Amino acid sequence: MNSAIELLAPRYDIAWYPWAVQYFFMIALSYATLWLAAPALVFGKKAWLPTARLALLACLTTTLVAPVALLADLHQPLRFWHFYAYANSHSWMSVGSLVLPLYVVGVIVLAWLAWRPALQAHRQAPGIAGFVARWLSLGDAPTPRALLVLVGLGTLALSTGIMLYTGAEVAIVKARPLWHTVWLPPMFVATGFIAATGLILVLNRVAGERSTAINRQMLKVMLGACLVAGLVAGSWFLDGINANVGSVAAAMESVRDSAEWRSTAIWGGLTGLVLFSAVLYLLTRPASRRPALHARAWVLGLVALHVGWMFRWVVLMDVQTVARHSAGFHHYGIPAGSSGILGIVGTFGLWLAAILLIDLFVPWRQATQGGSAADASPAAPDHTDVEGALRHG
Repeated sequence: MNSAIELLAPRYDIAWYPWAVQYFFMIALSYATLWLAAPALVFGKKAWLPTARLALLACLTTTLVAPVALLADLHQPLRFWHFYAYANSHSWMSVGSLVLPLYVVGVIVLAWLAWRPALQAHRQAPGIAGFVARWLSLGDAPTPRALLVLVGLGTLALSTGIMLYTGAEVAIVKARPLWHTVWLPPMFVATGFIAATGLILVLNRVAGERSTAINRQMLKVMLGACLVAGLVAGSWFLDGINANVGSVAAAMESVRDSAEWRSTAIWGGLTGLVLFSAVLYLLTRPASRRPALHARAWVLGLVALHVGWMFRWVVLMDVQTVARHSAGFHHYGIPAGSSGILGIVGTFGLWLAAILLIDLFVPWRQATQGGSAADASPAAPDHTDVEGALRHG
C-alpha cells in the first residue's frame, strides 16, 4: 500500500520592500559623487572643477532624498527614534543611525560653503532669486578655503562609514548565504561608483554643460569601477565553485537549480562586459573622432545607472525570494502602490524636484573652492572643450 506524505511550507513575506532598493541606490550615488567632487573642492585640482560642480549637485540632492526612502522602508517612519532610545553598538543599523545624520549635515554644509561665493555674487539679482541668494549667503564675508577643506575631509570620512555600514548591515545576515559574504560590501561600493559616473554623464548632457573633459574623467573612473566590480564578482564566483563549505558555497548551492538566477547572472555579466567594452572603446578612439563619440556618452551613463540600480534590486529583492525554510523559490510581484511601483517612481520624482529647485534658485554652475563673490563672477569663462561650443559658467 502506497502512502503519500504532504508537506506544508508557510509562505513568508519579504522583510525589505523596494524602498530599501531606493535608499541603497540613492545613498551610493551620494557618497560616490561626493568622492568625485573631492578632487576639486577639497584637494584643489582645478581641472576637476567642472566635474565637481555636477557631482556636488548630484551629491546634495541624492543625500536629501535617500533618508526619505529609508524612513519609508521602516513601514512606520515615526519609530525612527527607537534607534536612539534603544541604541545597540552591536547592530550595524544602529551604528548607521548615528553616522547618517552627521553625514547628511556634512554634505549640506559642504555644498553651502562651495556655493556661498556664487550666492553672494547673485545677491543683487531681481525677484525671488536675489532674495534666496541674500538669505542663503548669510552675509558678504569671504568663505575660508580652510573651512571648506576641513568640512570636506570630515564628510569624506563620514562617507566611508556610510559605505561600511550599508554593506555590513546586509552582509551580516547569516540566514541568507547570498548576503552573508565579505564580497558584498565592496561590490556595493564599486557599482555605486559605476552608477555615480553614469549620473554625471547624464547630467553633463541634460544640464547643458556637454563638456568632453567631464566625459573623459567620468569614463576613466567608470572603467576602473567596472574593473573592480568584475574582479569582485569573479572572486565571489571562484570562491563558490572551489569551496565545499562556507557562505559562498551555500549561496551557489541555493540557486544552482534556478533558471531565473542563471539568466540573472548571464544578464549581469553581459551588461558589465558590454559597458566595460564600450567605455574602453570611447577612451581609445583617435582624437579626431572623440567629440562625436563623447556626444553619446550619456547613453553609457543610462546603462551605468541601470547596472547600479538593478544590482541592488537583485541583491535586496530577488534574494528574498529564495526560500530559507522550504523547497523552491518564492514569487514576488511588484505591487502598484506606495510599497512598489508608486514608491519607486515617487522617489525618483522627489529627486528630480530637488534638483530642479536647486537649479532654479542656486547658481551652482559658478561654484568655487571658497573665497569671495568676486571669485564666482558669472562672466568668467570656464572651459572651451565643449561639444561644439564655448561654455560659460
